[in-house]
Amino acid sequence: MPYIVYPSPMKGKDGRKIVYVRPEGGPRMKLTVDQMDALCARYSSMRSGELKLVLGEFMHWAAEWLVKGYRIETPLGSFAPKLKLKREITDPDEVDDRDVMLDGVEYTPGKAWEEQLDHWMRDGFTRVEPSFSSEPFADMPKLEQKLRELLDRRGFVTVEAFRVAAGLTYHSARKLLNGWTEGENPRLLKTRQGSAYIYTEI
Repeated sequence: MPYIVYPSPMKGKDGRKIVYVRPEGGPRMKLTVDQMDALCARYSSMRSGELKLVLGEFMHWAAEWLVKGYRIETPLGSFAPKLKLKREITDPDEVDDRDVMLDGVEYTPGKAWEEQLDHWMRDGFTRVEPSFSSEPFADMPKLEQKLRELLDRRGFVTVEAFRVAAGLTYHSARKLLNGWTEGENPRLLKTRQGSAYIYTEI
């Protein structure tokens, strides 16, 4: 599996940035359901279109039982409904049915995944060098400038606002903001406000 090493905004005991790894990813490392359907039809006994049909039927009927509160166990893993409150409530007696909303589906990979992954991990890992455009924190001065502009304008920043301003993915924006709240000298304070978090300068 090709992987890339990235520096994080957090510093280690030696004062240098801690690094982390993740799969290479990128546009060329993506398969659509149509491509997976074609692969299954080519290398297994499945006919073209069957994978899409099975996935569509599973999602249709699984959704019915998920909204009833059921957890669905499959070889792929388990699926369960996620709930959240629309507003911040501290008194349990104040919670009303209208305060509750569905917050998507929680997925927990099953052990069958581990077995299949181990089967295909014959070649191990291969380090590749990222291009400048694929390095999420490459231009740190620019990212810090965007953060400063948002803080000066609003007094706080959210993951979504920082994502848009800095041109990052949601995951990268959240990782960077959370990194600035950690360490011996954090620069941001993370505070829950309703169903989201805001970051303010310390």
